[in-house]
Amino acid sequence: MITELRLSAFGRHRGAAFPIGPVTLFAGPSGSGKSQVLAAYEALAGLGAGATLEEAFPDPAARIPERAVPDAQRRRGFRLGCTVDGPAGPVRLDLAVQAEPTLRIAGERLSQDGQVLFATALRDPGRRSVQASWLTGGAVGVTRAPLPDDRLGTALLPLRVAGSTAGQRKVLTAAEQVIVALRSVFACDPRPDLMRAPVPQGEGRLLGDCANLADVLRRTRHECGTRHALLAEAARTGCAGPVAGLDVRAAEGGGAVTAALDRGPGRPATELARLGAGELRFLALALVLLTGPGVLDMDPAAELLSAQQALTVLADGLDRGLDGGQGGELLRLALLSCGRGHVRLVAAVGEGTAAAARRLEGVSVVDLSS
Repeated sequence: MITELRLSAFGRHRGAAFPIGPVTLFAGPSGSGKSQVLAAYEALAGLGAGATLEEAFPDPAARIPERAVPDAQRRRGFRLGCTVDGPAGPVRLDLAVQAEPTLRIAGERLSQDGQVLFATALRDPGRRSVQASWLTGGAVGVTRAPLPDDRLGTALLPLRVAGSTAGQRKVLTAAEQVIVALRSVFACDPRPDLMRAPVPQGEGRLLGDCANLADVLRRTRHECGTRHALLAEAARTGCAGPVAGLDVRAAEGGGAVTAALDRGPGRPATELARLGAGELRFLALALVLLTGPGVLDMDPAAELLSAQQALTVLADGLDRGLDGGQGGELLRLALLSCGRGHVRLVAAVGEGTAAAARRLEGVSVVDLSS
């Protein structure tokens, strides 16, 4: 799991190191950098899953520190990194990205206990590659080879390092620990405007915008009655009016499904299309916190058992459009799920939710107002 996120030159953040616990909330006024923290975390996760720099940073100029002065070659960029804890102990990943004049990795370092296990450097600006070196041990000491300058080198190491020496095995162990943690991330931003219409029946894996919420509720109702019941219980707090359960129905014409709140005997059900935006966001976020990688549209690390992985949910604006009761219920669900050790929550919240969270044991609130 990621235990620290570092932004040494990323947007408005300078030399910042943020500890990441089971439930970590970032608070502060507009413009304090909450969204930038979540964006940095999501970008690292994307790179760990094999994304290119362009995919991870679609607007790299927005991440360059304000008033950053270009060098003689007109280059500007940003830096970020993280620490990942696991069986191998704490492992550090640090990344320097050149955003201008071309987007590319300028340098990368994987280290443990002060020892550099893997490093890259941009030696020749005219070539689209970086010079990489990694620990080999024995008579060779270090192996050097070029790597692409648009992908995370740590994610490529299993394809390049044989693992035939103790040094190489140490490199591979550290790299695997980092990549597993980065890949076990689900960024979630529910879109109520997309959640109201009937959706086709599919695999029942929740998308990041939660547009297919009804299909996922269909799956959880049939495959995991316990979690479905917990979600229905949460809906009694987060949705207006009486809630007896969550129902899923076939839409007119077949091939699609809709979801509705069961209001109890003698009362007509309320379809998702008639719920408020806050109610829909609440239901989607509650479902994310109560479920796992198998129900989310993500690619978890197949090389480890799910019980050995910790899913991290990223939610920028966790309480956006929610009232105090809904925000409080999400915090309760987060503590319930994260207390088991297999789910972690990193989110940006408003001051109201942050004030309530400061009174809860097990929640870390990072104040970015200063």
